[in-house]
Amino acid sequence: MAGALALGGGALTLGFRWNRMIVRADSSAAPNFTPTKLIRYNKDNHGLKLTLFQFQTCPFCCKTRAFLDYYGISYDVVEVNSVTKKQLKWSQYKKVPVLVVNGVGKDGFLQLNESSVIMSLLESYLINPKYKLEELKSYYPCIESKEGRKVVYDFPNRYYVMYGADVTKQVYDERKQERKWRFWSDDNLVHVLSPNVYRTMSESLATFRYFSDVGDWEKNFSRFERLMVIYVGATVMYFVGKMLKKKHKLKKDVRESLYDSCREWTRALGTKQPFMGGKNPDLSDLAVYGVLSSIEGCEAFQDALKHTKIGPWYNRTKEAVKNNLGASVPLRK
Repeated sequence: MAGALALGGGALTLGFRWNRMIVRADSSAAPNFTPTKLIRYNKDNHGLKLTLFQFQTCPFCCKTRAFLDYYGISYDVVEVNSVTKKQLKWSQYKKVPVLVVNGVGKDGFLQLNESSVIMSLLESYLINPKYKLEELKSYYPCIESKEGRKVVYDFPNRYYVMYGADVTKQVYDERKQERKWRFWSDDNLVHVLSPNVYRTMSESLATFRYFSDVGDWEKNFSRFERLMVIYVGATVMYFVGKMLKKKHKLKKDVRESLYDSCREWTRALGTKQPFMGGKNPDLSDLAVYGVLSSIEGCEAFQDALKHTKIGPWYNRTKEAVKNNLGASVPLRK
């Protein structure tokens, strides 16, 4: 099916030429796992039956949950074992988050991969529910490539919100600014986290124990699995953190790189508005908040609160997400 939608910030026609490039990284076999958690909102009238496959403290999973919670969209959670990933054996795509929409599509479910795609696609759907989710997904093609032995997935349109008609100049400009900071959260902010939370072996172990607590690993995994992930994971990630520090050219004291990123965000935010989106959070607020919330219980986050001015904005956004503010705020159309 060829067709066209306007993107918030440009126009693009997608059709058969994209389909030849698509590597869907999907599965035709419906996943069948008992949810580890049910998130329900009494005022949810979106009619979506969602299952989120996640790591509780994965930054990309956190921003996906921030989006769903902000809009008051109910969903089930399946916690994935970060070592064995047995909960994702049904899927060709082995990263998290994976969001499954049940009761949709030719196979009875629709698989949505990658956090920014999930946010953009669902935002597009909320703006204009007349578009089918299957149709919207076709505008977010997945392109596969290889870097050595590593399979790399790219979603070129992941930061674009789709509109069914031409957008106003104001919305065009707002979405353009939003995309800039959404990209920044993935390309800058997220890269300073691991070297900070795994800075020392003791910090790394404390981080994994925090992950175990908030992810209910004691309930969701066997004792052996839980201890293996904690101690093996903490050891491995300590060394990975050192590699990432070098790869992303962070400062000798990686805390300073974390502080720099927090300051860059608060400088751009300024003092005249509570959120980057103005009176209410936009997708960039939710993305940056989600990424930072993944380390909320870690020493690094507490240090960031002490040494930067990120706290007031963070707490405002946390309250907006907790109270499902997006469910009562008009979308930008």
